[in-house]
Amino acid sequence: MTIELPGEQQAALAAEAHERGVSAEEYARQVLSQDLESGVKPRRHISEIIRENMSRVPPEIPAAMPKDGAR
Repeated sequence: MTIELPGEQQAALAAEAHERGVSAEEYARQVLSQDLESGVKPRRHISEIIRENMSRVPPEIPAAMPKDGAR
């Protein structure tokens, strides 16, 4: 697998790896492994969360809300 990173991220990865005394590839492997093992879910965009929450709102509530938000 090849992962392309912007230059500043490559530099940060290399610097952190150097501090830890491992290659950039090994450090990336460690970080990914740790993240996968922790079970942390990736962050979702706020619009996804709002859409999900609004899907549970009864339709009569949004229908009664002002269309332009001015009231």
